[in-house]
Amino acid sequence: MRYFLSLGSNLGDRNKNLEKAAELLSKVGIRIIASSSVYKTEPVGIITGRWFYNQALEVETVYDPEELLCRVKRIEEQMGRVRTGCPGSRSIDIDILLAENKTLSTKTLQIPHPRMVKRNFVLYPLSEIAPEVKHPVLNEAIKDLLEKSKDRSYVKKL
Repeated sequence: MRYFLSLGSNLGDRNKNLEKAAELLSKVGIRIIASSSVYKTEPVGIITGRWFYNQALEVETVYDPEELLCRVKRIEEQMGRVRTGCPGSRSIDIDILLAENKTLSTKTLQIPHPRMVKRNFVLYPLSEIAPEVKHPVLNEAIKDLLEKSKDRSYVKKL
């Protein structure tokens, strides 16, 4: 199954954290098909002083969405991510954005990611690697969602 993931880091060596996360994904049976550039982004919706580095990945794996989520959470823990319930700084954050043209809503996972269309730090990198991919609910291309975005937070390709 083909997925799009969003990676973000604002603790430690942010570039190395993104590289390490991609390496660990590859080691657990998740093949990376495409990687966006890294973007420096303003924190949105969290309290932190350090800006993020964000990246989007297109991946392929045999895992269903719930199993992929389990693998992703283990990688976050392995990299030192601590979930406090309070949004803030993190060594790595990996979100599942899209799973082909499927939708899913469980207690632990929503696909497409419910806030992706409101976040330029997701849309810019995703648009770089998948501009024509359509959001399965809105039926609009990622590049068009980026053009329509009302998010005015800072995003800069590094």
